[in-house]
Amino acid sequence: MPVNGARARRDQIVHLATTTGLTSVEELSRAFGVTASTIRRDLAQLTADGRLARTYGGAMALVAHPEASLRQRTGEAFEAKRAIARWAASRVRAGETVLLDAGSTVGALAHELRTAEGLTVATTGLTALQELADVETVRVECLGGTLRPLSQSFLGPLTEAALERMTFDRVFLGADGVTAEHGICEAELRQTRLKELMARRAEAVYVLAHSAKIGRRPFHTWVRLPPGWTLVTDGGADADEIRALRAQGVEVVEAV
Repeated sequence: MPVNGARARRDQIVHLATTTGLTSVEELSRAFGVTASTIRRDLAQLTADGRLARTYGGAMALVAHPEASLRQRTGEAFEAKRAIARWAASRVRAGETVLLDAGSTVGALAHELRTAEGLTVATTGLTALQELADVETVRVECLGGTLRPLSQSFLGPLTEAALERMTFDRVFLGADGVTAEHGICEAELRQTRLKELMARRAEAVYVLAHSAKIGRRPFHTWVRLPPGWTLVTDGGADADEIRALRAQGVEVVEAV
């Protein structure tokens, strides 16, 4: 399968994953006539770009559902996200230290916190940083690391190391999907690991996800949260899925 250049080959790898499920390093190496090392570099870059997801055991599983960029998602379910953000902001108390994930709904929460006083906010997301950068009454801590352009978020070992230096009263996480069976769905394993670490550092864990994400499983990587977390969504979520989540001990809030 002759292609010209790494960019064209990577685009073709994504196309193959979507249409044929061709996923292993060996198969792709034979298909493109390049070394396994070259394919591994391609897959690592595509994973970093959010176009692929890895599986355990050394095999590479390519995502069949393209991940929307943060810019694309910002305008979706705008009113629902605002309602969720308002409810979440009402939980935050003066003097607390809170941790904000990346994502459009958590970004809406950051906007609501612009009027807060005596608050410390740490974040992995550029949206939250932009919302709070000029607010003098909020102390902002940036958990830097490797920038993931698609989600406008920081992640990786530097982010994880920064997390080890702090604890939080509350953490507010975003999600690509939420199911009673598997939990929180994300596009790649680096994101799942980071969210799990974030949850461990906070006394209270909230997941902010509008109703279209409830019962949705667009990818194959999942976050394991400690018991007792709270899902904040809107009134349009599937009733059976909500009942199943509550049966597992998840507190579900339907913000209006």
